Amino acid sequence: MPELPEVETTRRGIAPELTGLAVTGAIIRNGRLRHPVPDDLDATLAGQRLVAVERRAKYLLFRFATGSLLVHLGMSGSLRIVPAATAPEKHDHLDIVFGPRALRLRDPRRFGLVLWQAGDAPHPLLAGLGVEPLGETFDGRWLHKVSRGRRTPVKLFLMDAAHVVGIGNIYASESLFRAGIDPVTPIGELGPRRCARLAACIRDTLNDALAAGGSTLRDFVSSNGTPGYFQQQYFVYGREGEPCRKCTTPIRKRIMGQRASFYCP
Repeated sequence: MPELPEVETTRRGIAPELTGLAVTGAIIRNGRLRHPVPDDLDATLAGQRLVAVERRAKYLLFRFATGSLLVHLGMSGSLRIVPAATAPEKHDHLDIVFGPRALRLRDPRRFGLVLWQAGDAPHPLLAGLGVEPLGETFDGRWLHKVSRGRRTPVKLFLMDAAHVVGIGNIYASESLFRAGIDPVTPIGELGPRRCARLAACIRDTLNDALAAGGSTLRDFVSSNGTPGYFQQQYFVYGREGEPCRKCTTPIRKRIMGQRASFYCP
């Protein structure tokens, strides 16, 4: 599933290309995504000018004068800017057309979503989301404060969007390795120093991933169709049995919260 770096990479590619342009139409080829694409999307968007492209957690928000289009890429989705006349392929389910160019959604598994929220109110799916790990609120002091008394394993805490958004499985594993913290350690056992180190490692990991264009494990490509390459820098994720890049001990895997977690013992 695309995580924060992949979604932010997509946003950064789209925003300078399409912000300020007017939508000339929306073409729905298959609206049966995780939630049905609104049937009246063409009528809603046609003639409206794109004001801004923002990100909240793993959601993209396309701001217009009358509301916002909320997009989630699901497990296999990608958004690309293509010439509007480009013939669609099998899994190209939606085009938002801006004159000669189109923003095209490809989603082989159809776990993504495209929803319209009228007005300025935030969409209900965004309610209850935690802090942004690259925002000003997130630091070691915040992490230490909110984790007191909790027995939740630190890996699962970081992946809970009610606390921190967008980190996901890959970047939680990589951040914990950089911080030298076992994924099963109860979050409440981390003192101020380890919380500060972990917060810094999360920021560094996400920023390094952004610099590499995110990770491409199967389906992800950026808005211009290029893959990310942060997976070439992984310390632990997906490297079970391979030697640790720091101490040569074989990397291990355990299942936590029904997800594979990789670590160096």
